[in-house]
Amino acid sequence: MLTRKHSIAVTEGENISAVLSLPESSSGQALKTVLIAHGAGGNMDNEFIVAMAEGLAEAGMATLRFNFLYAEKGRKAPDSPKKLNAAWLAVSDWIKTCSYFSVGPVYAAGKSMGGRYASQLLAEGLLDAEALILYGYPLHAPGKKDRLRDEHLYKIGIPMLFIEGTRDSLCDLEKLEGVLKRIKSPWSLEIIEGGDHSFRVPKALGLSSEQVNADILQRTLAWIEGL
Repeated sequence: MLTRKHSIAVTEGENISAVLSLPESSSGQALKTVLIAHGAGGNMDNEFIVAMAEGLAEAGMATLRFNFLYAEKGRKAPDSPKKLNAAWLAVSDWIKTCSYFSVGPVYAAGKSMGGRYASQLLAEGLLDAEALILYGYPLHAPGKKDRLRDEHLYKIGIPMLFIEGTRDSLCDLEKLEGVLKRIKSPWSLEIIEGGDHSFRVPKALGLSSEQVNADILQRTLAWIEGL
């Protein structure tokens, strides 16, 4: 696997870091390319984000993981929606002109907040992607299952993969299944038994974070290969 760090301009005077990961050899062929955004409490070097990005690259795809502006500056509080969207769009524009490899189909992926903002941009027709991968989609705020973040999901016209934990306080599975029944685009749901919002599982299951991440990676790969 080959990795290269880049700086991508988001607004005038504001750049974000991104890491491009490529397989050792692509034989000049166009590579399936996955753009991966982190969640609200992390950054692009989060263990889960790195595991997905590097795992997909080792499987023969190109990946680009990136920081949002607040994470780039070391802040904890997420940016305004306008700036979060701007980062996604800047990364999308950057990959279109990337000359380091031949870019094939582009997929948008994100953990929690990162996936949520990608889904909103896709619903508005502002983001270019052929499929969407949502790791721990935040369907509702903790304890507020009556206020779902679902309306825009019905406007998305590309395949979607939801990977959710059974103990996720931000995504009640019964509520999600009700939402999925209303989605007209192709969708798949992968359930991580015992997983919380960060895909941590109870010690009683005897699974390390590396094992859980490997399982999620394999499910992601299988879904992409089936598109």
